[in-house]
Amino acid sequence: MTLEIIIIGGGIGGLTAGAFLAKDGHNVTLLEASNEWGGSAGKFSRGKFLFPVGATMGMGFEEGGIHHRIFQELNLSFPALALDEIMRVYHGRRVMPYYADRNRHLSECSSQFPEYASQIISFYKEAWKIGAEVRKLIKPLPVVPPVTFSEWKKLILSLKPGTPGLLPYLRKTVGDLLKKHGLDEAASFRHFIDGQLIDSMQTTSQDCSALMGALALDIYHEGAYYTEGGLYKIAETLQKYIEDNGGRTYKRKHVQTIRKENGRWVAVDQKGESWRADHVVCNLPIQGFVPLLPEPLQEQLPAKLVKRSKVAQWGAFTMYFALKETVIPPYTALFNQVLSDRSMTEGNHLFLSLSKANDTNRAPEGFRTLTVSTHTELHHWDTKEKYDQYKETLTEKMLLGIERVIPEVRDGIELQMTGAPRAWERFTKRPKGMVGGFPQTNEYSLFNSLSHRTGIDGLWLCGDSVFPGAGTIGVSTSGYHVYRSIVQK
Repeated sequence: MTLEIIIIGGGIGGLTAGAFLAKDGHNVTLLEASNEWGGSAGKFSRGKFLFPVGATMGMGFEEGGIHHRIFQELNLSFPALALDEIMRVYHGRRVMPYYADRNRHLSECSSQFPEYASQIISFYKEAWKIGAEVRKLIKPLPVVPPVTFSEWKKLILSLKPGTPGLLPYLRKTVGDLLKKHGLDEAASFRHFIDGQLIDSMQTTSQDCSALMGALALDIYHEGAYYTEGGLYKIAETLQKYIEDNGGRTYKRKHVQTIRKENGRWVAVDQKGESWRADHVVCNLPIQGFVPLLPEPLQEQLPAKLVKRSKVAQWGAFTMYFALKETVIPPYTALFNQVLSDRSMTEGNHLFLSLSKANDTNRAPEGFRTLTVSTHTELHHWDTKEKYDQYKETLTEKMLLGIERVIPEVRDGIELQMTGAPRAWERFTKRPKGMVGGFPQTNEYSLFNSLSHRTGIDGLWLCGDSVFPGAGTIGVSTSGYHVYRSIVQK
């Protein structure tokens, strides 16, 4: 039976669901509110320069990784350059390479933090062991939290001999693991770990789920990648696949209402144009999804989903530069973190993504593009007066941080732009510019996360609000879960 399916939101999660549904011969219509595909992993151009909007480092392209599996199943290829040095971390006076090779990483940590070398090695060995078991468990892509009998069955069949060993960690945090290995007082190392977790888990060791945090620390060493042009190419590849397989994709279609008429779903955009379908897949933050439904439908949603839709997420403050090649020191890493104050927000933690030399997708010869981001609390931006003043303050603070990596950055600026939360809201249509999904704390992760099922027949969710969370790995998995549930595979 051929189904009519509307997908709202052209981020990577929605595009993944759409590509597989189109592959199976269903009639897919994808509606994207903005001018670009990819959502928070999209792009924009200014003159001769191209900038990734947000997500920049590629994960999951290794053999067996989610992107590798998706492209293989769709019979597509996607080039990605594996990184030996994942990133370089500027941490106080330290400059620390973060190596993909586990032994090199342990050796580097031991030399950087010699007074805690043995504890750090034992901490990582336990974290990696946990991470490896979690990876085995999630390899068949079970749904968490399971809702239906078939989801419970798939989860049970996913269990491995080592799975029971994960139970003692179920309510623990990464902070508990650090304490177990005598690292709770190792402030500098803990700060370093927090830098890795805030980017992947949206929280720090104190609150991060031990299982999810261990997975994050483990998966860095499974493979990190640079993609020519940027991760938006995943989105564009999937969008083309949908079109090539009979689907229809539209930009600048900002859906305002989702309702049900005569047993079918209806989506209406900002111009009053409407589409009808058997299923609606919403690749939206739940803060933007719930208000699209009329009140009687909202009342049918799970209480947990409605309650969580009122919770604010992080915002991002991002700076975009086109730089003259001459000011970039030789051998500068493509990805860098700058950690200053113990806080992981408001310019005290920066993530820098530099285009590769000769990546002419992003910049012409003699230039490179640089994207720099920090987490920010949205309350700093809630009035115009605060917004303008804080934007100026944070811009200068971030430039000082960037100078740790590129000391002469100000002399090489050909173009400089900022993306504060309101710009993120305009570009991605995410409410108030929220990005990154919910923090992977025990309160929000694993069995406490949200299902892709809304509790309403034919209405589905994917993206960073639902399991397994943020990042291209997470949203791709959620999109695949939706596809599999619709076609009952």
